Amino acid sequence: MSSEPSPEPPERPKAVHRPVLLDEVVRWLAPREGAILVDGTVGAGGHAAALARLVGPSGRVIGFDRDPNMLELARAATEGLPVVLVHAPYSAMRDGLESQGIEPGTAAGVVLDLGLSSDQLAWRDRGFSFATDGPLDMRFDPTSDLPTAAELIARMPEKDLADAIYQYGEERFSRRIARRIVETRRSEPIATTAALADLVRRCFPPRARRGPIDPATRVFQALRILVNDELGHLDAILAELPEILAPGGRAAIISFHSLEDRRVKRAFRDDDRWTALTKKPVTATAEETAVNPRARSAKLRVAQRWTNQERPVPTPTSPGY
Repeated sequence: MSSEPSPEPPERPKAVHRPVLLDEVVRWLAPREGAILVDGTVGAGGHAAALARLVGPSGRVIGFDRDPNMLELARAATEGLPVVLVHAPYSAMRDGLESQGIEPGTAAGVVLDLGLSSDQLAWRDRGFSFATDGPLDMRFDPTSDLPTAAELIARMPEKDLADAIYQYGEERFSRRIARRIVETRRSEPIATTAALADLVRRCFPPRARRGPIDPATRVFQALRILVNDELGHLDAILAELPEILAPGGRAAIISFHSLEDRRVKRAFRDDDRWTALTKKPVTATAEETAVNPRARSAKLRVAQRWTNQERPVPTPTSPGY
């Protein structure tokens, strides 16, 4: 566990990412001066900076991220603010907080933005997007020893690959795509984003290629989730999050696809340590989506942590009634 990313990431341009549902996150977490808040997916630092301005010099915001390149952007965005950055996944939040002297059960609020940053999509060497050609990497932490997307599709059995594309991408042509990948890799490696995207598109009937979503989109999502074990990390933090928060503390989680949102909804509904404050997910306003189209698919759910002894009896005026 380290509070500084290592090794030093390559120099990157100024951040272009806009934090989604920023006003809504701030309003639901309602940060008070002196509070300890956690941004488990600090990204370019937008949410963390806004929260840090409200907790003041006597408070702290602890920002986690797996990506050392994003931590560099967050460091610039939060300079001079009471923000501590930790190079670690949010699933390691408990240990990371303890390394900063913060005991479990003391954080007043946690935000998780589970989406991919616009900056990560723009960096062609990371392999998250097929908008430009680049190496098929897709690791959130390029300094880690995790296998890249190219390495995974080069060795996974056809059935496992088809299952992953279907489960994580909800792609109905998963078996056809997996078969084409296996046939192609016998003669040449699939090592770039353009090569994979072109292969996937050729698996679709011509009419299906002309839809509003590029046929490669769901396959790229599936591989990214697989490479980074995103759902495993999410399940881990959902189980542990109530113990990280103080009684009355709030968790605000933004998801971008149904696989994540279902997990968050189920955890907030079924774990009796939570009181869900949002019966339906909060979505972006028309004004926000006009300037940030990425926000269109964002869903925010918020819950409050209570013990059985401290749980208030809901009334028509209480939050989330």
